[in-house]
Amino acid sequence: MNCEIQKMREVALVYLDRSGGLQKFVHDCKKYNDSKQSYAVYRFIISINPSDVAELDATLGNYILHNPIQGAQIFQSVCFIAIKTLSLIDQLQTEAQISILLKPTHLPPLPSYVLSLSAFPFNYTSQRFYMSEGIAIAMGTLTKYTQGARFLCTEETCPFSEGFRYIRVHLPGATESATVRNDFVCSLCLSPLQEDMKFRVLGDKQIVEMIDAQVLNALKGYSNDKSHFTMQTFTLFLRDELANKMKIGNHYRIIGIPACVQNGFQATACIEVNSIQLCKANGPCFVSDNFKYLLSLTSGSCWRFTAILANIFASQVVPPGTHNTLKLAILLSLVQTCERENADYLDLLIVTSDTLVIDRLLNYSICLLPRGIRHPPSSEIFPSVSKDKHGTGRASIQACSAVLAKGGICYIGDLSSYRKDKLELLQSVLESRTTTVFIPGKKYGEEADQQVAVPVQTNFWAFVDVDSSSKKHIQKDNFVIGQMDMSLIPANLLDGFGLLIYSEFPSCRLSSPLVRHILKKAINPEAMLYKVSQQFRMQDYEEFILFAKNLHVELSSEAESLIQGYYLASRRVRRDSVHGSTLSASALKLLISLSKAHTKLSLRKKVLEEDALIAILLLESSLTLKHGKSALCIAPNPIFPFDLTDENSLQQRDGYLMECHQQLLKFIGAYGPGMHINTNEE
Repeated sequence: MNCEIQKMREVALVYLDRSGGLQKFVHDCKKYNDSKQSYAVYRFIISINPSDVAELDATLGNYILHNPIQGAQIFQSVCFIAIKTLSLIDQLQTEAQISILLKPTHLPPLPSYVLSLSAFPFNYTSQRFYMSEGIAIAMGTLTKYTQGARFLCTEETCPFSEGFRYIRVHLPGATESATVRNDFVCSLCLSPLQEDMKFRVLGDKQIVEMIDAQVLNALKGYSNDKSHFTMQTFTLFLRDELANKMKIGNHYRIIGIPACVQNGFQATACIEVNSIQLCKANGPCFVSDNFKYLLSLTSGSCWRFTAILANIFASQVVPPGTHNTLKLAILLSLVQTCERENADYLDLLIVTSDTLVIDRLLNYSICLLPRGIRHPPSSEIFPSVSKDKHGTGRASIQACSAVLAKGGICYIGDLSSYRKDKLELLQSVLESRTTTVFIPGKKYGEEADQQVAVPVQTNFWAFVDVDSSSKKHIQKDNFVIGQMDMSLIPANLLDGFGLLIYSEFPSCRLSSPLVRHILKKAINPEAMLYKVSQQFRMQDYEEFILFAKNLHVELSSEAESLIQGYYLASRRVRRDSVHGSTLSASALKLLISLSKAHTKLSLRKKVLEEDALIAILLLESSLTLKHGKSALCIAPNPIFPFDLTDENSLQQRDGYLMECHQQLLKFIGAYGPGMHINTNEE
């Protein structure tokens, strides 16, 4: 056995030399030596590539993967010999003072190295490296733990009453009492050991709760997945350099050692994290052949492809041709989702009297994204603070629907069901895209109060029932033409949402297909009622949206000029003597976001004037609902003025949109302050 250990030590030295780890180790030793201070524990981090080690020696590779604590002892001996041989640290006395933390770069891609947070039983008995994935849903504040301590024999005549014979260091899964307590005895004279407090080494510790990413499927309002599963959170311990490396709501891949921590009569399965890697979803690099064929058929017009997409979208929920403007807005919002800071967000507020159908449509739509969350009314939309359940008494920031929907959609349902304080908080988040969590220091054992800013990177969807609004509020008499009664919702919150869509109850001519659709679906929920449902499946739309949202688009000078001209002209036209311009400063950003979204939906990479026109018509329609008609005077349904039944109707729509373009240019020329817009005179 000694020969085998000696061989592994030699291999470890060879690996450190070849990998550059020895050079880093010498550099770390120099820092300790230059400080001229004596430490109880000298801590070193060694990066290990298991594949390279296994090629040098299979036994050492097996030790590192399956007995990491014993594997660290091999490197501990090598490092101690190196320090003494090369005189790297003058203050070092014993091998026990060296603490080695092995960090594998990866684990073998085999099922036995994957620890599923949703599988049972949870294997925490074998203290070896596992890889796991999940979403951080709770973050604790930083606390201190004992990284290492020096103990001395209380018997003065004992040779171990001085020096660094008894050194205690933290091991994965160990509690504080396992490292430091008062019942240790001397192995030589059996006298009690006493800690030398001057040499206690403290480190940072953070407790994080993580859950399997499959939990996102359970938080969607509609799904084709009928499987049932049970999941619970698991505790992660982040120590020292890993503390604060996780952000709440993010998806991570971790490598760590599972353990079972005893807290009184309660045992908690946990993972001592060794390394952290942020998981980023890669969108598909393709779209279905049916979408490609449709794109080629409509290549002669910049408007037809997106019009047909909206017309046939969600045919499993509503008949093709119904709620086209809303469905186009939904598709634009879906492709305008990302996890970048300062992204172009596209929030939707729908005004409707047909809440059942609209709710089904929105529930269906959020399932097209990996991070589509239907907010449950019983929980919080934004992060909250609670006491840590592991007995530390410290604060733990709990995730919420808005944080879990990072890079996706948070559908919060009927706004009229929320209290005033919740709506005010929502308005604040829509304006700043951050929420602040207040942690009272006195309540959670901190020296001072804390305020933690949590970014909210998601699009919000909500609807308002016009029937309930009219029942709860007395309608005003001084409405402008085209304006709706939105007194139920604060004006600042309406501006925060940006895009307001009026999905009116279908007319008598369209109600018949909708009624037939609902009745047939009630009889046979799995039935494919339309041919387009088979040609463009839900999976096809998922792949299409994930592809389109990852397109990088640029704004052309013509589109930018048209947007700026409309914005400046509208600010001049839409104003009153009391409040000034009713067009908020965020409207310009919203116009750019809508234009880019329509470009992505068209699978192009340059924003054209045609994209800007759709964005302007959507915004103008929204402004009309909020404030009434302006001098631009668009039709009630400017995006889809006709039913799309054949190619002639598409041609008719193109002609109508061209007329809208000319009308817009005249509006800018009349009210824009010196804007120069190119017009095509025929």
